[in-house]
Amino acid sequence: MQQLTEGTLPEKILLAASHLEDQGQTPFSAEALIISAWQKYPRTFGLKGYEDNYPDSNKVLSGIMGEKGLPKRGWMVKVGLKLYSLTRDGRQVVRKLLQGEETPPLTAKRPPTNPLSRDQDILLQGLFASAALGKLKQGRHAEWTFSEACRFWSMGDRLGSAVDVRLDELQKQLTEIERLLSAGSVTLGNGRECTAAEAGQLCDLHSQLDQRFGRHLTLLRSRAERA
Repeated sequence: MQQLTEGTLPEKILLAASHLEDQGQTPFSAEALIISAWQKYPRTFGLKGYEDNYPDSNKVLSGIMGEKGLPKRGWMVKVGLKLYSLTRDGRQVVRKLLQGEETPPLTAKRPPTNPLSRDQDILLQGLFASAALGKLKQGRHAEWTFSEACRFWSMGDRLGSAVDVRLDELQKQLTEIERLLSAGSVTLGNGRECTAAEAGQLCDLHSQLDQRFGRHLTLLRSRAERA
């Protein structure tokens, strides 16, 4: 990756993070970022008086933590305990830096742009953690169970017409979320980044489960609700 000799501290941290991802470290740890930034820019991130021998971790940590850190600016996202990855916006800034193009300022916090409601945010967190999606990503969709499908749909004990009401409701929610994310990815309440493509994947999964367990759903629809 091209070296940036002149640049701000946040820009250099961003490039060091991109270097880690280019090496396959996604997500990367805060410790790995400290070493990467120091190795690329020892004069900037080295310990005063010992720049060539030791990194100054505080210089990097100050760039990724707090209100002025890169995650708050939207260029990086925290995905676990001391684990981070670049956002799509962050990667676009890296590309512009390396090509010498004008970049948005990295010195001020970006205004919030998350278009999702709290309920939509919580819905996505639950769906991304679902067993059904987990098996799909592992190529184990042949092992889906109806109980996993019901948990994905939050079906509860619905019977009769309430089954279709819930399925239609979830389809509408996911379609609306995909539309809202068409302008760009967002970071959910648990720190996970979500894109429109991923929301579309959830829509596809919803349809696949509907088709796979059509007979089971028909049985639920045929049961009369009891008072």
